Amino acid sequence: MPGNAPEEKFDFESKGVDGWSTVDGQWTVEEMAGAPSGKTVLVQRAMRNEFNVIVAPVGPFTDVDVSMKFKPLSGRQDASGGIVFRFNDGKYYVVRANALEDNFRLYYYDRGRSQLATARVKAPAPGQWHTVRVVALGDHIQAWLDGKLYLDHHDRRYRSGRVGLWTKADSVTAFDDLTIRGVAAGG
Repeated sequence: MPGNAPEEKFDFESKGVDGWSTVDGQWTVEEMAGAPSGKTVLVQRAMRNEFNVIVAPVGPFTDVDVSMKFKPLSGRQDASGGIVFRFNDGKYYVVRANALEDNFRLYYYDRGRSQLATARVKAPAPGQWHTVRVVALGDHIQAWLDGKLYLDHHDRRYRSGRVGLWTKADSVTAFDDLTIRGVAAGG
């Protein structure tokens, strides 16, 4: 990433989700003991959607370096948290970790989800905070879980778009400390 790439931080303390776009899900700002930053976090509580997505008000970006913290709270089918990037017209990439599975995956979404890359990991513990980071420079996509690089993939499908957060199915998940460094599309 260029050293002068602007950085946006979202800790959901002062602005909440003003200006965000909900694609699907029930996203609310709630107080939570032990929040990584301050007292409030963003929680996704819908339990009947295939995928739940909310998109931040900044961007679109071509190259991005995005990180967030997530805490799987509950879910019998799924207990996940992920970063959506290059979201444009309902198409996007997502990197996600699931507390019910021992894998960390990269998908693309275009009216259906398709896996691009996967890595075996120790499943993120439910009820604890974990960090996901993704860096997408051109067609090169790398992703980290709790500070360890697990995914290193190339894909040319999507070139630019916005950034957001993701869950699946009955996953109730808290999010905090979303940080986005990006190169503006067309800039």
